[in-house]
This record gives sequence, C-alpha cells and structure tokens, in this order.
Amino acid sequence: MTQTTTGPVLVGVDGSESATRAARWAALEAARRDVPLVLAHVWTPVPVSVPHAVALGAYQDALIAQGRQWLDEAEAAARDAAPGVVTSTDLVGGSVAARLIGRSASAGMVVLGDRGLGGFSGLVIGSIAVAVSTHAHCPVVVVRTAEPPGTTPPDGPQTGPVVVGVDGSGTSRAAVTFAFEAASVRGVPLVAVHAWSDLPVTTVWELTTAWDAIERHESEQLSTWLAQDRARHPGVRVEEVVVREGPARVLLEHAERAQLVVVGTRGRGGFRGLLLGSTSQALIHHAACPVAVVPLPRS
Repeated sequence: MTQTTTGPVLVGVDGSESATRAARWAALEAARRDVPLVLAHVWTPVPVSVPHAVALGAYQDALIAQGRQWLDEAEAAARDAAPGVVTSTDLVGGSVAARLIGRSASAGMVVLGDRGLGGFSGLVIGSIAVAVSTHAHCPVVVVRTAEPPGTTPPDGPQTGPVVVGVDGSGTSRAAVTFAFEAASVRGVPLVAVHAWSDLPVTTVWELTTAWDAIERHESEQLSTWLAQDRARHPGVRVEEVVVREGPARVLLEHAERAQLVVVGTRGRGGFRGLLLGSTSQALIHHAACPVAVVPLPRS
C-alpha cells in the first residue's frame, strides 16, 4: 500500500468532551496508519504588562497545570482506544490556531473536535477548527459530534464507506489520494461522488438536448480522475456516483451512511481569498460523520 500520511497524527486537546472524542478517533487513526500520536494543548499567555502581574503570573501557572491535566486525561483516553499507539504530549503557549497550523507542517494529519471548551450548542463549529482547516499544511479531520441518537460514535468501530467529493481541481485530486488511503487502511469501500450541476453551459437548450452526452462525459471524467489512485490501491472497491445536483447536498446525504467524508479545501474555481470552499464549509458545519479537509500537496 502506498501511504502518503507518514507524519504523526496531531490532535488538539482543550479539556472538552469534543476534544476527548477527537483524541480517541485520532488514536485509532494513528494505529491504522502505524504512526505516532501527538496530543497538543495550547494555553494563551496572560500579558505581563498589565497591573497585578504577580497575581496574573499565578493564574498563568494554573493554566499550565490545567493544560497538563487535560493532556493526561486525553492521553489516557487515547491509550484506552488504541493501546499499542506510541503517544506523546506537547504543552505550549500562544495562539491556538497559529500553533496548530505551525505544527501541521511536520504532521501527517491534524485532528480536532468540532466544539471547544465553553462552546455553545448553537454554534455549529468552533472557530479554531475552521481556521486550522483553512490554513493547515496537511489534512485536517474535524470529528463531528452531532450524530443522531443511537448511532455509533465517530471514535467507535464503524463499517460504513469512505466518501470523497471529486471535481478535478487540484485539491480534489489530493482529496482523492487521501480518501483511497483512508479506505485502504480501514478495509472499506470508497464512494467517489461527482456532482456536475455547477458546470458552465452555454444555453439551457444545449444542456437539455445534450443531457445524456454530458452525463457520459462526466462519468468518463470521474473514472479518469480516479484511475491513478485506483491502480495504487487495487484492493479498494470503488463506487462511482455522478449526479446533476449541488455537491454539498449530495455529499451530506452520503455522509449519513459514511464513517468519513473527504473534500479539498477549495473546489474548481475556488478563490484563494476565501477561507474554505462552500462545499467544505457545508460539510464541516453539518455532516453526520467526521470530515477530512485536504489541502494541495506540499511542494
């Protein structure tokens, strides 16, 4: 098997239930890929120039002590989920998003919960998860916690497929490579979804009269986009799905039965000034399973 995720799995820890769930998911993923697990907590320093610096210094010491406790608890949860995984912890001060983005340059994957400590139920996703997914140098997995009652939690055993959105863009090609690897290490099928309703057409008449021809062309395109990674992973069974719908809606539907859905940071025609593509945004806000957001490959 050709494995692209060779660096450690890095998981952000903040003492929340969401982060603990992410730590368990990350431990299982590290075990599948036979790589180390690094649990990181970033505490925010207190400015020393403000009045009562002595009292604030004691408060800062308390923040560090709390961070160590959260790391110990998360490490215990990770070892319980995957006893054989090599784990280490990292406790640093600074901006949470900036530190995690910096560490992503040497990681194979960053894993985050979808809500941090103190997050409100009305917020669909934590700001840290959005920022890191946007700017990380490696794939970022947001472990969603909005499963319907009675379903298997994202860190538990699952048999559903891996789903990937495919549109031929650069980040989509990177997402396909990541998705094949994820399906291979899990021993599950891969569902490759290509939604082409947003393709440019000159006239409604052309679209109506050439419907079948366009669909055949898009199916051929999808097979071409998958061919290289399919050859690298001959053991992965692939289901190709070509539909005339918006990609976000179709991928959200498939995510209901999946254990992981994979997308690129930006799709075809995405603008660099945007934080994330609209499809990626929709999935990390609303998907019923963990979401992997994959950037362009490192140069």
